[in-house]
Amino acid sequence: MQKVVLVGANHAGTAAANAILDNYGKTNSLTIFDANDNISYLGCGSALWIGRQVKEPSGLFYCNKNVFEQKGAKVHMETPVTKVDFKAKKVYGTTKDGKVIEESYDKLILAMGSLPNTIPIKGLDLPNVCRLKLYQDAQKVEKLLSDPKIKNIAVVGAGYIGVELAEAVKRRGKNALLFDGSNTSLSTYYDEWFTKDMDEVLKKGGVECHFGEKLQEIKGKTNVEAIVTDKGTYPVDVVVMAIGFKPNTSIVAETLETLPNGAIAVDRTQKTSQNDVYAIGDCASIYSNALQDRTYIALATNAVRSGIIAGHNVAGTKLESTGVQGSNGICIFDYKMVSTGYNMAMAKRSGFDPEYTEYEDLQKPAFIESDNHKVKVRIVYDKKTRRVLGAQMASFYDMSMGIHMFSLAIEEGVTIDKLKLLDIFFLPHFNQPYNYITMAALSAK
Repeated sequence: MQKVVLVGANHAGTAAANAILDNYGKTNSLTIFDANDNISYLGCGSALWIGRQVKEPSGLFYCNKNVFEQKGAKVHMETPVTKVDFKAKKVYGTTKDGKVIEESYDKLILAMGSLPNTIPIKGLDLPNVCRLKLYQDAQKVEKLLSDPKIKNIAVVGAGYIGVELAEAVKRRGKNALLFDGSNTSLSTYYDEWFTKDMDEVLKKGGVECHFGEKLQEIKGKTNVEAIVTDKGTYPVDVVVMAIGFKPNTSIVAETLETLPNGAIAVDRTQKTSQNDVYAIGDCASIYSNALQDRTYIALATNAVRSGIIAGHNVAGTKLESTGVQGSNGICIFDYKMVSTGYNMAMAKRSGFDPEYTEYEDLQKPAFIESDNHKVKVRIVYDKKTRRVLGAQMASFYDMSMGIHMFSLAIEEGVTIDKLKLLDIFFLPHFNQPYNYITMAALSAK
């Protein structure tokens, strides 16, 4: 019986555990360590619950300790791993009561996830300063918003989590102030042709946007009273920090090969630089088909795929990742934006000489009056090879399924010219004969 130890049981860890227990339970024993008291929380649904678009949070969990134990696993909850002895093949965890638990392994899977980024400013330790990652974080924010005395909430960081939370705050009838050092929201995933639209959607929804401002201090004696940026001071009752995440790899970073940001470097079977050790999810690197190299893309979808791959490989069934594109999306006040691969800024930073082609038109012919909205699309491609590097789409119409085609195009190395005469069906109920995807491709230089 092979002994497998899994460190971390959120999305990546849950996927790995199920892959092992469901397929190889007779030949592999599984021991799980997790620092939290819950498993599989869908943090991407936190804003939906906080904004009361979801009545209660139970549906944001899709697994628990009992499920793993019924399948035969040994589970140590609220037991963070403090040390890994790679030579002796042992893992050490400490329970909330201070008891040290030692487990030996034949194969080890690291799924420690990520930690919220921090910045060196005063006031971060005040009671009403929050983060939004764990279920406990969402509980704290939800409780604060339920207090009628709480009026003004500052959200620092206008990435996906920050923008979603700002919308949730407005849905709760509170004042939302959204801050970011960049000049627009969502600048990591989208070009300004898209982000400026989202900025307007946020403003029309009542969010007070402060872009191009850097947080310098959180003021308060016993609690939050105001925040200070390089452009002003703003009275607020709550501050939510949403400035991204970093890989949680401190206990192994000195031994394992890592990327510059600290993510554990893995091959396409999720194997690390140490024999019999695998890493998955937000603590590990991932292969990008746009870059055609290892990089870091922290998404739950990527985490699940990496967990499945590692689960099969540790049990002896070789399975390689096909790579990812970092496909993602967001819906704010019914405005939908989706992207995959690189935007222009990302492509330039990665060393490409990118070009783009874009188009905007109604989803359906103009004579269709109901549920017919403008859709905009931009396709980013490499000037030299003509290979598609990324795509972005936005509309009040749900055109989100279209991004999957671009994801596959990037994975398969499709050129922009190949898309020009792509067989796309037409029926007025759905689209136009000369649809925006075709027209954007035909417009490519």
